[in-house]
Amino acid sequence: MLDDFLIRAGLAGIGLSLATGPLGSFVVWRRMAYFGDATAHAAILGVVLAFATGLPLYLGTVLVALAMAATVAALASRGHAMDAALGVLAHTALAAGLVAASFLPGLRTDLSAFLFGDILAVTRADLAWVWGGSLGVLALVVWRWRPLLTATLNEDLAQASGIDPRRERLVLVVALALVVAVSIKIVGALLIAALLIVPAAAARGASRTPEGMALGATGISVLSVVAGLWASLQADTPAGPSIVLAAALGFVVLLPFARRS
Repeated sequence: MLDDFLIRAGLAGIGLSLATGPLGSFVVWRRMAYFGDATAHAAILGVVLAFATGLPLYLGTVLVALAMAATVAALASRGHAMDAALGVLAHTALAAGLVAASFLPGLRTDLSAFLFGDILAVTRADLAWVWGGSLGVLALVVWRWRPLLTATLNEDLAQASGIDPRRERLVLVVALALVVAVSIKIVGALLIAALLIVPAAAARGASRTPEGMALGATGISVLSVVAGLWASLQADTPAGPSIVLAAALGFVVLLPFARRS
């Protein structure tokens, strides 16, 4: 019988996959990979602020991640170059978080868990946050699927159809911020972007429809969680990076299909 901590880790990873699969597909389609990094880096600042003020961890990370999302959306609407703006915000937020952590001696050791993740330390309360947040994000994406997809494919067509591309962009970045906030303890700030991008990229070449790609990305993410945890248990390797490497292996396996697509 598997240990309880391993079952909790698997359930947390599977719950997270329900959101990262479809959301990661939009990240790939919109070429927003760097936004995932920027939001994840900002979440470190949220962790520090939560510890400093006594706020619940997830609330602190959600607030800072949402602030990052709103800032990026505002800069994009004013015509600023996204890559430069994201680079400045990402590194500034990460540096501010690390500097602020130096004033909290008790947090210095724990911060590595939020950088690299510690899925094996997931508690029952963490499971509730992860599943609640992931199902909320999934419901939001399903609800806005058609407008989000139309705005992603062609903003002019979206406007002609009565869809506001800026609103859909904001919905997407808010959903990304929420996913980063609930997943930071599982795979860590430095690996969450990989979990969003790699399964979606792996599913892209083998999918015929956008819906098929979203479902495929979710399936690959779930398999990556199971395979990564098994490899971690067998080889005594870090669980979070092992999950990402399992997803990368799926990408390599499906690469020939992408070349023929």
